Amino acid sequence: MAKKKKTGGGTPATVALAAAGTAYTLHAYEHDPATPSYGEEAAEALGVTPDRVFKTLVADVDGELTVAVVPVAGQLDLKALASAVGGKRAAMADPAAAERTTGYVRGGISPLGQRKRLRTVLDSSASEHATICVSAGRRGLEVELSPADLAALTAAVLAPIGRG
Repeated sequence: MAKKKKTGGGTPATVALAAAGTAYTLHAYEHDPATPSYGEEAAEALGVTPDRVFKTLVADVDGELTVAVVPVAGQLDLKALASAVGGKRAAMADPAAAERTTGYVRGGISPLGQRKRLRTVLDSSASEHATICVSAGRRGLEVELSPADLAALTAAVLAPIGRG
């Protein structure tokens, strides 16, 4: 993977990657607003299996917003997410609160470069791959990087939080 430099039109995620000196590859594709699944659309557009494309979800764990990064091919196990961060209950966050807190719009929330750094949990299946893809901060833009780099940049805990 080539290291990309900040260029015009960069997102907070790509700016954060460049500032950290992290190697990554940026993938842009034509986003269809009518698509039922942004993640599956990304996997198909990039020609990668859905288990290598991860979606960024924001949940409320005991009153604290928490980021969950799971494969698009499955679902988030809320009970496992709560357990991974020492919480008791988890529910999906209010979409408006997720957008306001991260600085991104739904379908384009990146685990990188968020407005407010949130606790992050990366599904442990990510470590099965040399690289994974996550949103680069807008619909139709993905960043490919190593799971270890993603975990380091987000201070993520690795835990089995995905199912399906």
